[in-house]
Amino acid sequence: MSTTPTSATPKSPAPPTRSVLRDPAFLRLWAGTTASGLATWALPFVLGLAVLQRELGAAGLGLVLAARTVGFLAAVAVGGVLADRHSRRAVVLWSALAAGAAAPLLALGLGRSVVLMTAAAALAGAGQGACRPAFQALTAETVDAGRRQQANAAMTMAVRGSTLGGPALTALLAAFLDVRTLLLGIGVLWLIAALVPGGGSAAGDKELPVASPGGFRAEFLEGIREARLHPWFLAGLAALVAVIALGYSATSVALPLISRDRYGTEWVLAAAMTAYTVGALGGALVIARRRPRSQGWAAFAGLGAYGFAPLSLMLPVHPGVVVAAYAVAGIGIELFNVPWFTATQREVAPDKLARVSSLDFLVSYGLAPVGLALIAPAIDFFGVTPVLAGCAAACFLVPAAAALVPGARHFARTDPATKD
Repeated sequence: MSTTPTSATPKSPAPPTRSVLRDPAFLRLWAGTTASGLATWALPFVLGLAVLQRELGAAGLGLVLAARTVGFLAAVAVGGVLADRHSRRAVVLWSALAAGAAAPLLALGLGRSVVLMTAAAALAGAGQGACRPAFQALTAETVDAGRRQQANAAMTMAVRGSTLGGPALTALLAAFLDVRTLLLGIGVLWLIAALVPGGGSAAGDKELPVASPGGFRAEFLEGIREARLHPWFLAGLAALVAVIALGYSATSVALPLISRDRYGTEWVLAAAMTAYTVGALGGALVIARRRPRSQGWAAFAGLGAYGFAPLSLMLPVHPGVVVAAYAVAGIGIELFNVPWFTATQREVAPDKLARVSSLDFLVSYGLAPVGLALIAPAIDFFGVTPVLAGCAAACFLVPAAAALVPGARHFARTDPATKD
């Protein structure tokens, strides 16, 4: 890697950095990403309304949602390769249009054909999966390096805000609109995601190298080789797997049971999940304004804080303790996510960024269903307390171990203190 000669004259002070929220290009990207996130969240909720209205059976709902997950996992790696080979803006356009085209097919199949709905859900998942790594890479193209942490925080706040306010909004709309119309509304959201974002041109960034066309397998393996150059990234993936496949899965299964059996009310379940989302919003707001000196260590500490959620469910504590633990977990997850995305955009070679991001999504999302499938049998066999104890220990210990990997302290292969 070439180095820039040190200038003999003192550097003039850097001009004030304009807020990313005043950048029209970023605001277009933010609107498109927010629309895609809202559409992704809304589909299972609207399909749940279809079950309540007896237009879709419970078995059909499970099949449709499973097909969406399969479509996502099948397309996320393909989307990463395409986004590094072609225009990221074009990949966002066509993948979001594909997800949008699935909406009228879902509406057409509702109450008529579960087979058609299953195929449409797979198409929706494929569009969602293909656009995720492209959106990540497009953020790096659109926003200069100094403002990417603020940009990623703004993105995650939009998603968390949709999760918090979306149920109430959808329930309100359901009082006036039928399920088919709501499904078509999801298609409109995907249309916004497809058409609103512009092309990326971050000020001061060099033109991206053009990926050499090759076979899909070869290009995806090239992305894996790039990921292996960053030990902190591989350690972060391992920590994410532990927290998502063990901690998140355990609490997803155990919280409803404990809310019902220990506290005798659904209020604890609702309050804990709300506290988690509010905490995540607070965490994103904090990390948008603060830059820890050892950002990797701080991020891994935030990720490990998810262990407080299963820990709070182990003993018959006051329900307020459970709610507080989930708020802490929500804060911590965004103290990890925002620096993690920002570091990936900074450290990974620009022409391989989408493929490395697709590896992140593939591992994180791919192993979550496995954890959910295994946790319930484990609770039946070992009991809820030992399983929660093991999951809490994994949430605390695996991120702590990941923090010891070279480069983990700063999420970088080179210590910033050694740079000129």
